[in-house]
Amino acid sequence: MEENKQTPETEVTEETKAPEAEAPETETPETAVPPEEAPKPDPVEELKAKLAAEHENYLRLAAEYDNFRKRTQKERDALYTDIKAETVGKFLPVFDNLQRALKQETADEAYKKGVEMTMTGLMSIMDSLGVQSFGQVGDAFDPNYHNAVMQRADENFGESIICEVFQTGFKVGDKVVRHAMVVVAN
Repeated sequence: MEENKQTPETEVTEETKAPEAEAPETETPETAVPPEEAPKPDPVEELKAKLAAEHENYLRLAAEYDNFRKRTQKERDALYTDIKAETVGKFLPVFDNLQRALKQETADEAYKKGVEMTMTGLMSIMDSLGVQSFGQVGDAFDPNYHNAVMQRADENFGESIICEVFQTGFKVGDKVVRHAMVVVAN
């Protein structure tokens, strides 16, 4: 005896059906505009808009190039000033030695004249490079340019006035190559 075992079949109902994708609503023939009646863009206006966009791109590119040119020129000038200041800085010990030699008493006038001529030549070269010296006796003390190593009570000078210079300062343009070492009056 065979038992007839049947599996219950599942009934397909509306609830168990997979939802079908709803089709987007299409325009009815009454509301659709036929292609031949659709407003056509004016080709002249279209070309004017393209020309305006290209002109705007051109102006932006020209402005970017001008900014790039100015920036690289500033960088080149700054680099030139830095290199010049570094080179001048290497000659400052020679300047200091010539200055000390000029302060020494000597009986040999030819020697003294030679040192003076060498110092004059060095100063003319530094002037042609745009190097300026600063830190003279009687100048007002400025911490941006001077390095005060001592203070002295001196009635001959006012307050914050340089009364003695140990080492002359130099600058190229606005860049300080070496600060002046000075004594400042109280």
